[in-house]
Amino acid sequence: EVRIVESGGGLAQAGGSLRLSCAASGFTFDDYLIVWFRQAPGKEREGVSCISTTDGTTYYEGSVKGRFTMSSDNAKNVVYLQMNSLKLEDTAVYHCGAVHRSVRRRCGPGPYYREYEHWGQGTQVTVSS
Repeated sequence: EVRIVESGGGLAQAGGSLRLSCAASGFTFDDYLIVWFRQAPGKEREGVSCISTTDGTTYYEGSVKGRFTMSSDNAKNVVYLQMNSLKLEDTAVYHCGAVHRSVRRRCGPGPYYREYEHWGQGTQVTVSS
């Protein structure tokens, strides 16, 4: 059974930090790129970041670059999203997704946040002033 479970969301003040986790099971981790995307109420889904767990390469959208960092623990099939210097506009439900490498070979610009084969229910991140 394929499972993706996000955790670590919550309430943070602007300028603060949170670390999200994405625990995956039921599929071969290395066959996929792991992505984070988010959706705020009334707004369209947007990509956040992507990681290739086989070589550690990452990609970040401009809105989070320099503030967010993805990493992976391949032994545990877990991916993390360290979010620093949080802004009010980071408030959203954050989802983790798995994009098969036959669909996208490497992380980079493009609609990776719509190309996932597996995804989780998300974790709420709320940033307050």
